Amino acid sequence: MPDLSQIVKAYDVRGVVPDQWDERLANLFGAAFVEITGADAIVIGHDMRPSSPGLAAAFGRGAAARGANVTEIGLCSTDQLYYASGALDRPGAMFTASHNPARYNGIKMCRAGAAPVGQDTGLADIRALVERWVEEGAPESVAEPGGVEQRDVLDDYAAHLRSLVDLSDIRRLKVVVDAGNGMGGHTVPTVLAGLPLDVDPLFFELDGTFPNHEANPIDPANIVDLQARVKATGADLGLAFDGDADRCCVVDERGESVPASAVAALVAARELAKSPGGTVIHNLITSWSVPEVVREHGGTPVRTRVGHSFIKAEMARTGAIFGGEHSAHYYFRDFWNADTGMLAALHVLAALGEQERPLSELVAAYDRYPASGEINSTVDDQEGRAAAVRAAYADRSDVTLDELDGLTVTAADWWFNLRPSNTEPLLRLNIEARDRATVDKIRDEVLAIVRA
Repeated sequence: MPDLSQIVKAYDVRGVVPDQWDERLANLFGAAFVEITGADAIVIGHDMRPSSPGLAAAFGRGAAARGANVTEIGLCSTDQLYYASGALDRPGAMFTASHNPARYNGIKMCRAGAAPVGQDTGLADIRALVERWVEEGAPESVAEPGGVEQRDVLDDYAAHLRSLVDLSDIRRLKVVVDAGNGMGGHTVPTVLAGLPLDVDPLFFELDGTFPNHEANPIDPANIVDLQARVKATGADLGLAFDGDADRCCVVDERGESVPASAVAALVAARELAKSPGGTVIHNLITSWSVPEVVREHGGTPVRTRVGHSFIKAEMARTGAIFGGEHSAHYYFRDFWNADTGMLAALHVLAALGEQERPLSELVAAYDRYPASGEINSTVDDQEGRAAAVRAAYADRSDVTLDELDGLTVTAADWWFNLRPSNTEPLLRLNIEARDRATVDKIRDEVLAIVRA
């Protein structure tokens, strides 16, 4: 009996294939997806992992057996699947494990218009149905099963993105792009074709075994090749995508990583220029600079929990034009409130190409404060260690505490957030301050308690 509690996460399905799940389970997930969403038509895409085509096809068979017409768009990035869900106005399923190692695979699901499916929005119900069917046997096919068709939406996806950011008059730029053998190698050539860019491709070969490095550009170890190539070739910037190419990280002309918060602030300013007075969502781990820039450009910043389901829900509630996370996920009203690293990359290219300064000088206005980055601590008692940290700061008159997402402690010159991981025995610490010495001081204070 498969243990679905191990593979059904907060926002998606993810686990080792075939040890934890396989095509038989994918078939049941497809049937349950149609049952819970009530869809009469769905769209399915998959990444380049060896197990992805078979899992996607099995999911489609399960969906068709429950009466849904299935459109298979084949190889795609996650944001390309979101495009298809939005443009075709039907629920979607993307087969990917993002940046996880090759033996993993998963499903990111959405309702029509790329609306998220998470634990509170249908995923728990899908899991319960699959568990019942595993025990009792799969349901009978409906009298009229759905049909299956193939459709290529890559050109339409690229055209939509390029309709949102005008790069026609920018100065010519040299950009190194590291696709990490992931889906960026599939989407980047089409999206950037014909623009005034000299693209230097790194690891564009689709290879779900990730022979060059893990496709997780948030980890500094995985952008070393990109940084070296940018410096060696005198490129204007570098872009790095994760395995399913929904996240994009940026490197400046010196080979220095540009913080995701600085990218979020830059994009927010540009979106506010198009939609004056708009609302911008930022999670509570993004830099102080993000709400500051939003206010400076006449917008309204709204702080929310970490995670795409929270960001998307808040965007829908507030009518926000843009949302940014510290993890290099960027969300756009003009993209069905879904996240697309490719659109954020186009904004960075446009902002750089519309003026003459190098990227390091351009982003300096948006990168204002030293930060620790995410520091993970393995602990036996997440709740107990977090409570000890809370107790250490609870009676201090110079700080405020809130528990919107984990524990956030804020002083005049610094803040930190301590959050438990949902999937691992970890506490995640993020710190920002007005100077580096204070970052280091608070880091040592908090870690002494967490790791005691």
